[in-house]
Amino acid sequence: MKTFYHTGVCPVRDILSHIGNKWSVLVLISLNANGKMRFSDIQRSLGDISQRMLTVTLRALEKDSLISRQVFPEIPPRVEYELTEKGDSLIPLLSELINWITTNYNIASSQGE
Repeated sequence: MKTFYHTGVCPVRDILSHIGNKWSVLVLISLNANGKMRFSDIQRSLGDISQRMLTVTLRALEKDSLISRQVFPEIPPRVEYELTEKGDSLIPLLSELINWITTNYNIASSQGE
């Protein structure tokens, strides 16, 4: 029997804990669709995310090198976020997951489930 309990450093668990939540996936997809975005633009594109949750999500994605954050020395400071090469390489996989969800959700909905 294969077991999947945590016995130390586990990059799969670590990365899934960051990108496995709905906000991370939605932020990555939004940045992919729109290119460079400011904080307020990301928040508007998602609609129902709180400022605190977006801040936490962006920090985690930046820590994992999936997005980059560029601060411009202006008054007020302007900050832009964009996908890194690593983040961009994750998009095809997320797109497949979204396609699977969309297909299977539509099937389940049409069957009355």
